[in-house]
Amino acid sequence: MKEQIVCKTSDVQPGEIKESYFGKQNIVVCRTPDGEFYAFMNQCIHQGARLEKGLICGATTSNSKPGSYDYCHKGEILRCPWHGREFDIKNEGRMLAAPEKKLAHFQVRVEDENVIVYK
Repeated sequence: MKEQIVCKTSDVQPGEIKESYFGKQNIVVCRTPDGEFYAFMNQCIHQGARLEKGLICGATTSNSKPGSYDYCHKGEILRCPWHGREFDIKNEGRMLAAPEKKLAHFQVRVEDENVIVYK
């Protein structure tokens, strides 16, 4: 099993994205509002945009009624900077519009103040 320290916990605040490397692979480390860390390839599966230039946001539910929006998953959606594709951080980076598609993701654990990515 390959593993590597990619950053310190203090380098990524809840709701932030940080670019890093896992070996030679360019990745993004995302931290959700609950303090959990996730790591994905730094490339949108649509047309290859660098996801570190995107943002972490939320989404509206399909239960929203016309003229109103129910906001959910605040801080759990990674949005591509080019075309707005949205990926569920907590669900293996699955695309909201097409859940069968997902970002390449990595396992993450925290030891002391180190964020460690492994595969």
